[in-house]
Amino acid sequence: MSSCVSNKELTYFNDKEKDDELIQQSIKLNEKPYKLQIGDLLSINIKSSDPALVAMFQPSSNEDGSAQQSEQGLYYNGFTVDIHGNIKIPFIGDMNVLGYTTEEISKRVYDKLLDEYFTEEANIFVVIKLAGLRFTVTGEVGGTGIFTLYQDRVNIIEALASAGDIGRLGNRKDVLIIRQYPQGQKIHHIDLTKADAFDSPYYYIKPNDMIYVKPLKQKSLGTGTTLVQSITTFVTVLSLVTSVIILSRNL
Repeated sequence: MSSCVSNKELTYFNDKEKDDELIQQSIKLNEKPYKLQIGDLLSINIKSSDPALVAMFQPSSNEDGSAQQSEQGLYYNGFTVDIHGNIKIPFIGDMNVLGYTTEEISKRVYDKLLDEYFTEEANIFVVIKLAGLRFTVTGEVGGTGIFTLYQDRVNIIEALASAGDIGRLGNRKDVLIIRQYPQGQKIHHIDLTKADAFDSPYYYIKPNDMIYVKPLKQKSLGTGTTLVQSITTFVTVLSLVTSVIILSRNL
């Protein structure tokens, strides 16, 4: 019976130490604006009451004049933060964005355009977003791979759901998150069976995170994930041992 996977190991946030109100407070505290890092891909859209005025600042467009928004289009026409923390915007040049939020960068681009190219009458409007939140999921999940979600924020449950969720032999108590930092990568741990996960700074994933779900010990032992499977395994082994003993006595 000890080889079975218990219900607590299969259930998310199964402890009762926090009520719903405290959980909501924890989630709100974790909702901090993301600050850009090296390798992030940005989508920059500059609008005006007269589109012709801002055309030179825009990426390549389709025949109907709309900007390419596919993942491939964003790769070629987006703005990647280089190793120095800069992006290169047409006619504006290099702008350092490392450690800034997208809202802060939008304001800086807007101010620069207003100072050097336009007047208030142009009614320019700058929208800067992450060109999708890209992350990797591997280990004991339904389907490993590299995923991109076009959302401003993605929590770890949403990320795992994109990969088919954690399998029955996946360790929900110690999920690893390998996160990118300017100085390199760091490994973090989060226990998804506890409501304390909502307090974790790793509950919300960040661009280029790698999520690894370790296998439970039952997988390495080759035992069943349910009581019936474990009993079947035990009976099979017992029958084999009994047969060997009987045969050895008859020799």
